[in-house]
Amino acid sequence: MNQENTYYATGRRKSAIAKTWMKPGNGEITVNKRPVDEYFPVESLKNMLLQPLQLTDTVDAYDIQVRVLGGGISGQAGAVRHGITKALLEANPELRQVLKKAGFVTRDSRVKERKKYGQRGARARFQFSKR
Repeated sequence: MNQENTYYATGRRKSAIAKTWMKPGNGEITVNKRPVDEYFPVESLKNMLLQPLQLTDTVDAYDIQVRVLGGGISGQAGAVRHGITKALLEANPELRQVLKKAGFVTRDSRVKERKKYGQRGARARFQFSKR
């Protein structure tokens, strides 16, 4: 890939990591060498990762290539959104205020809590029987 005018960022959400490369183009988004419509068949997830582009009116301004690994489909979409946001900031730092206000710049640090021993889940206990 051409190094000039190429912006790289890493987005994270839950256990998913999205490596994002962005370069000036016509709005083509590729996720794991597949079109975004094919990789994310759920419309809400597709809209979620397009949010930073729609907010900054740059939907058709950049070609985006993403390599996403780990996690499930929802976490991956969140990671891609975070990666796109960070790449946009690298390309144009003036967009920071708009993206920050929308809450896209901050990494969503919520992850699944581990299951504890002697319990059914992270917080759920086994049913107690008095008799």
